[in-house]
Amino acid sequence: MPERKVRLVANKNKKLKFGIGIAIILVAVGWEAVSGFQESKTYYVTVKELTSGKVSHEHVRVGGVIVPGSIHRSGQSLTFRISQDDISIPVTYVGNETLPDDFKGGANAIVEGDYTADGTFRAQQVQAKCASKYKAVPVAPTGTNVASKVASYGE
Repeated sequence: MPERKVRLVANKNKKLKFGIGIAIILVAVGWEAVSGFQESKTYYVTVKELTSGKVSHEHVRVGGVIVPGSIHRSGQSLTFRISQDDISIPVTYVGNETLPDDFKGGANAIVEGDYTADGTFRAQQVQAKCASKYKAVPVAPTGTNVASKVASYGE
């Protein structure tokens, strides 16, 4: 009889250890999921919010419109201004990533970096928002067809 009790206790210990191991794994996976979600949030502030002092001037993302004619390249450095309404801030980007084709004056952009005490934004990442507009194809007037239009061009 004592051997049976020893086996029961040993089995309970194994199950307990297995359960604790599974719990630790689940907690670790849950923690990774939550922290990964927190890092992937893409909040950004506007130029007006940044300059008004409503947000901390630590590492932040700022969205605005690239001021036309403000883009200047000098070696690895790129300077430009982003604005919202009548407020603009200077941005300096030093990096080796290729900027998107639609990065030009008048385009919407999001910059990520630090807002310094002298009022310059030091960007570590620059993204241009796609400003393309999708329009529906115009409907041909009723009563005409493509064949009659093509035939009329030959006359």
